[in-house]
Amino acid sequence: ADRSHFVTVDGTRIHYQDFGDPADSPIILLHGYTASVYVWRLVAPRLAEAGHRVIALDLPGFGYSEKPAWFDYSIATQSRVVSRFMDTLGIGRATVVGSSYGGAIAATLALDYAARVEKLVLVDAVTNDDVRRHPLLRLASIPGIGEVITPYLVESRAFHRYRMRRTVSPANYSIVTSERVENVRRPLAAADGHRSVLATSRHWNAERIERDAYLIDHPTLLVWGEDDKVIPIANAFKLYDSILHSRLVVLKDCGHLPQEEKSELFADLVAEFCADEKGRVSEGGREVSLAGK
Repeated sequence: ADRSHFVTVDGTRIHYQDFGDPADSPIILLHGYTASVYVWRLVAPRLAEAGHRVIALDLPGFGYSEKPAWFDYSIATQSRVVSRFMDTLGIGRATVVGSSYGGAIAATLALDYAARVEKLVLVDAVTNDDVRRHPLLRLASIPGIGEVITPYLVESRAFHRYRMRRTVSPANYSIVTSERVENVRRPLAAADGHRSVLATSRHWNAERIERDAYLIDHPTLLVWGEDDKVIPIANAFKLYDSILHSRLVVLKDCGHLPQEEKSELFADLVAEFCADEKGRVSEGGREVSLAGK
């Protein structure tokens, strides 16, 4: 709690956590769909110890940030909020790390606000609209039906536990604890949380990331779990082929959440990437396979 702060950006109250020395080079962490700053709880302090100011924010509609009914919850709008959040904190440029849906926002920030991004880290990032083919998201897109099923799913501990076990590698089922389930469920268990989850699914438009990735000119680290069933690893290789200055690290025995499943290794990779002028990383033994340009 002592790391938590609130600021108002474009009329929306934003919750964020701040680690490290404000004079150090900044890293901004962006969580995924239905998640919050909680997913960075192990990584953020470790990156701060490596000599960075680390800022993890709850995107509008998630975590303990405000969830206004008027917000459109599109990727483009979330990206604009991140840019203006940086303005509010007096941060000109930062390394931006985005996980899953947050990866789509980070990539959009690099495309639309290129000067704000020093380096880019995309973690099992959303790059297209394939996720919307999931039966539950297809149902949620139907007016009326989405309003009925979303509160049940968002508040169901059993559903969150089931979804988490589908998200991580079987080797890491131990991280699916009651504490983790509750920390994901609690911030969304209200009418405004139901609404933001539903609105985000209905305004999901990520095709641009895959289409325009070749325009990203920043040093880019791609980190993917080999066992990711949410965003298959084929998406990682497409990004790697498209982004000129990119390096791809594939983590073995890891699913969709490297920052939680392999937190120490993940933090060390990001710290090494930030420290190297050209964004190079080294192979980390049996847990890592590496491709670089």
